[in-house]
Amino acid sequence: MTSSPTEAQVMEALSRVIEPELHKDLVTLNMIRDLKIDDGVVDFTVMLTTPACPLQNQIEEMARAAVMEVPGVRQVNVHFDSSVPGDRRLLSKMDIGVKNAVAVASGKGGVGKSTIATNLALALAQTGATVGLLDADVYGPNVPLMMGVHERPRALDGRILPPQGHGVKLMSMGFLVDEDTPLIWRGPMIHSVMRQFLSDVDWGDLDYMVVDLPPGTGDASLSLAQSLSLTGAIIVTTPQDVALADVIKSIAMFKELQVPVLGVIENMSYFVCGHCGQRTEIFSHGGGRAVAERMNVPFLGEVPIDPVVRAGGDDGRPVVISEPESPAAIAIREIAARIAAAISVQNVNNPLPAESKPDPDRPVLTNVGPGSR
Repeated sequence: MTSSPTEAQVMEALSRVIEPELHKDLVTLNMIRDLKIDDGVVDFTVMLTTPACPLQNQIEEMARAAVMEVPGVRQVNVHFDSSVPGDRRLLSKMDIGVKNAVAVASGKGGVGKSTIATNLALALAQTGATVGLLDADVYGPNVPLMMGVHERPRALDGRILPPQGHGVKLMSMGFLVDEDTPLIWRGPMIHSVMRQFLSDVDWGDLDYMVVDLPPGTGDASLSLAQSLSLTGAIIVTTPQDVALADVIKSIAMFKELQVPVLGVIENMSYFVCGHCGQRTEIFSHGGGRAVAERMNVPFLGEVPIDPVVRAGGDDGRPVVISEPESPAAIAIREIAARIAAAISVQNVNNPLPAESKPDPDRPVLTNVGPGSR
């Protein structure tokens, strides 16, 4: 008669299962929860480091196979939950509940940076993560239009309540000024606004804050890096050489600021004809991967050019919402999963102690209240 398996035997088996990206076993990583054994049936939960984990199926197969080798086990039920690890540099510097802040940047305008930032935020939210989208492009704040949100933020108890769109919390200068009002600001004013967007807005607890930076390497990027310990930066480019030259400058800037570069995304990478299925590389192809390899940073993927992406942005329903099975939406969700995985690896393998607290003396945003733009 086979004896009933014990918790110790099951945990020993799971200690031989190596998480593919973190390169440590599930037990050492404290990823096993709620272990139960009943008449040879083993139930447990694997606590992932991101709900967007791209390797969930692989982890499930390895864990089930390992436990099935324990004598007396006849069935294994694997469940999943997630708890996103926070960037300790960020948590120690800012008195806000944001675990990870990711900047989406580009060396030049016209590469679809805001479109990528918006869809990445939504793709992360679709996995179950709590997400905020900060529109730091003060000169061209497009997030309100792209998200279909036009209400002015409200103030409550001295804090600003961010509007929400498709389950993502939002803040943008576009909520606070009229559409036809130009912003002619110098560096100190941009720095002040960035601090207010971070400190005076009631973001709540976020797994990820996606920050849409203005193009180039100007004041807003520098101000944000000084005000917030960015978990990492993502560079968006198109394939042609004129765009790639600016990517190198952007990567160099973030490295100089000691901000990890999570990778490069090649947007408008190719076009697939909706009638014949032929692929056309309108703006050349492969430049994003080449510059990533040259600068020794990850290449996160290619997003095709597609009319539904433009239509979704204009209508306030980004492509991952309006056309979730389109090639562009699928590519963006895959890239979002890679980004989430890279952040988890970075936070788990490189924990840093708390070093400082933010300056409590901060300005207060004006021009907020009930009503619409």
